[in-house]
Amino acid sequence: ARCGIIVNVTPLEPEWEGHVTLEFSNTTPLPAKIYANEGVAQVLFLGADEVCETSYSDRGGKYQGQTGVTLPKA
Repeated sequence: ARCGIIVNVTPLEPEWEGHVTLEFSNTTPLPAKIYANEGVAQVLFLGADEVCETSYSDRGGKYQGQTGVTLPKA
């Protein structure tokens, strides 16, 4: 964020499977570069005290099993 690049924050729900699509935004009027092997985002995994009652898989989530870049689905 210090250079004007931000990453959209979204949850990965229990039992979701697939490739994660990352969304970046350049909030400045200047061009920006993201280099290979440069850290740009962080994923945090949190444990739960209870078993998930209804998972993303149970609900038939529209992004379940996605591969490659996946555009938003309405």
